[in-house]
Amino acid sequence: MKVLIVSHYFWPENLRVNDLALGLIERNHSVTVLTGIPNYPEGEFYKGYGFFKKLRQNYSNIKIIRVPVIPRGKARKIDMILNYMSFPFMGSLLGPFFCRDKYDVIFVPQYSPFTVGIPAVVLKWFKQIPIFFWVQDLWPESVLTAKDSIKSPFILNLIEKMVRFVYKNCDKILIQSKAFVDNMRKMDVAQEKIYYFPNWAGEFSQQNSVSEKKEIIPDLPKGFRLMYAGNIGTIQDFETILSSMEKLNNYSDIHLIIIGEGRNSGWVREQVKLRNLDKNVHLLGRKPLNEMPYFYSQANAMLATLKTEPIFALTIPNRVQSYLASGRPIIAALDGEGARVINEAGAGLTCPSSRPEELKDIILKLYKKTPAERTEMGSKGLDYYKKNFDYDMLMDRLVNLMSSCCNN
Repeated sequence: MKVLIVSHYFWPENLRVNDLALGLIERNHSVTVLTGIPNYPEGEFYKGYGFFKKLRQNYSNIKIIRVPVIPRGKARKIDMILNYMSFPFMGSLLGPFFCRDKYDVIFVPQYSPFTVGIPAVVLKWFKQIPIFFWVQDLWPESVLTAKDSIKSPFILNLIEKMVRFVYKNCDKILIQSKAFVDNMRKMDVAQEKIYYFPNWAGEFSQQNSVSEKKEIIPDLPKGFRLMYAGNIGTIQDFETILSSMEKLNNYSDIHLIIIGEGRNSGWVREQVKLRNLDKNVHLLGRKPLNEMPYFYSQANAMLATLKTEPIFALTIPNRVQSYLASGRPIIAALDGEGARVINEAGAGLTCPSSRPEELKDIILKLYKKTPAERTEMGSKGLDYYKKNFDYDMLMDRLVNLMSSCCNN
């Protein structure tokens, strides 16, 4: 097959779409990617890139075609709106001229923003080929829960119409969570177009595997290491995390290790000092994805949290797959699908979102378990991951589905 991937983000930005493209190449398919100029997550163009620099590249036999975009900047509302609109505008305008080859299928990974679907639909009109649309975030619900959320009924109505328009023009809607089905039906997506296609652990994929380098591990505090790895934003509910750690202040050997950055990083650092948590909460900053498995190996348990919102209960946070693949037990303050997966796997302990007292209780409960009991939980999680989220298994399913659709 000749696959055209339309993605707001792509290599050297590090998201699972890179794995997916490499997986298609490994299975002897041709891949072209229409994308923007890399600027995620820092908000500035990567070194060496610009409006007219490196617009054509080749990465591991993947042909990359870039169109100019406005960078995310400091992630202010106006910056994000301009970034979200610049790729669909330039992709729709230039895509048909730049992507002149014949393709069998268009694949769209919908990490926010949803507007990535617009140039894909335009290209479908020109190419007369099917679109596979991989839904990661539900829109317009995601807009309503954002920190600088849009409140205007008029704009929200326009967003909903855009979402319906994109879904209507797609041939297959892939969903990362089974709980998305009801939302798809509300958007008038036919059941036969919906296909469950979850995420895998990007940290453990082939493109991120490296030979072991123990020197990358810094000196970590001794004791019970509870590790959070991921974005530090508003939806991750660090208020609940820090409040639970305050309640554990008497346990000097319980340490929370935070790996990552985000819009709330500064606030978290300030709160750690204000709450006198310096000895128990350790912020290590962002680390390269290919180093993460080694950090996981140093943890006694992994931590996942999201705020209490109906939309978040429908989502499986990406880090859940990563934690399962690490073979470490999981502590989670989650509702809905995320908690269901962890409990079904027997991979850890969960409590409802945004409840610091209950989060404190399950941290203590896991802390008091024997190493053998924690190892058993981690092993169950890894087994569950292999059966449900294995990268090669999912790639083979996707290729079969694409081939079937193209043949029809």
